[in-house]
Amino acid sequence: MSVGTSSAPGAHQVRRPSEDTACHGIDPDDLPDGLVVADEHGHVICFNAAAERITAVPAAGALGRRLESALPLEDLEGRRWWQLTDPYGGLAIRRGQPERNLLLPGGREVLVAVRYVRAEPTGPVRRVVVSLRDTEARRRTERSHAELIATVAHELRSPLTSVKGFTATLLAKWERFTDDQKRLMLETVDADADRVTRLIAELLDISRIDSGRLEVRRQPVDIGAAVGRHIQAYVAAGQPADRFLLRVEQPLPALWADPDKIDQVLSNLIENAVRHGDGTVTIDITASPSPREGEDTGTSVTVSDEGPGIPEESMNRVFTRFWRGSKRGGTGLGLYIVKGIVEAHGGTITVGRAPGGGALFRFTLPVAAPAYLT
Repeated sequence: MSVGTSSAPGAHQVRRPSEDTACHGIDPDDLPDGLVVADEHGHVICFNAAAERITAVPAAGALGRRLESALPLEDLEGRRWWQLTDPYGGLAIRRGQPERNLLLPGGREVLVAVRYVRAEPTGPVRRVVVSLRDTEARRRTERSHAELIATVAHELRSPLTSVKGFTATLLAKWERFTDDQKRLMLETVDADADRVTRLIAELLDISRIDSGRLEVRRQPVDIGAAVGRHIQAYVAAGQPADRFLLRVEQPLPALWADPDKIDQVLSNLIENAVRHGDGTVTIDITASPSPREGEDTGTSVTVSDEGPGIPEESMNRVFTRFWRGSKRGGTGLGLYIVKGIVEAHGGTITVGRAPGGGALFRFTLPVAAPAYLT
């Protein structure tokens, strides 16, 4: 089918993308990015659905028009882009334009990359292929990075201010303080140094999770004993022993995981239940179907409390960066890291409502041994 055709001799005919080899038989409307193709004369012969959405220009109004008219782009300084780049003129060795931010009419910003298609390396341009991307996803990423920097700066400022204040005071007035006063100041400095160390460790974990470089060193893990150690630490710190209920189903399959990282997951989930929940904190450890295809069994750990729980509308944001269940401090990065660690093990984690009304977190890990033992 032809669009905007003319029977006059020599008239330029505009073909739908499915009829033109520029789209190689693929329906361009299936592409996630905007695709605009111009022929050797500079007329638009392909304008897909994503391009319509991004530019707010209907395909029928773009097909057959000159490229610079159908897609009037400007750079960030207000200069007309196609006049600057001159795709059909200039150096014959050019292969295109790298991706960059350009402006549509009205000032909307888009990411644009251009490819010049030539029949011969230095021959005339036969096609100009333009890809368009909405900048909103990139802006969300940039906002997330900015929020991370702001959060880190805020969290670092408080302990470092404390460390600086106490050390400066001790150095200037050492002789004026009693041994008990000195000990209290040094214990505060030590605690703040630990806080900074934990924050730096969180940042490193986030960096590795985001880049897919979080290493998992699998060893045999007694998950019941690991949970027991966390409970004993809370009891030693003053929590009543009857606040915790640990139930371990027997027999459990042998679990191979990274013990340090599993400790990090358990620490975060139990701390959340203790700090933000009420009543009894229940930890159930059971055998379960493996989340990894080809394996029969896995190990599930469920941590629940009897507090107010998590609002239904917040459930889908629990594992995102900076989510906080309450205003009681924290960076809001813990559950994001927990999810990254569990998934690095090939496992899954979910959140829901406990039978007692509180929050319920369940993570399931595959139990397979490392490859060198299989």
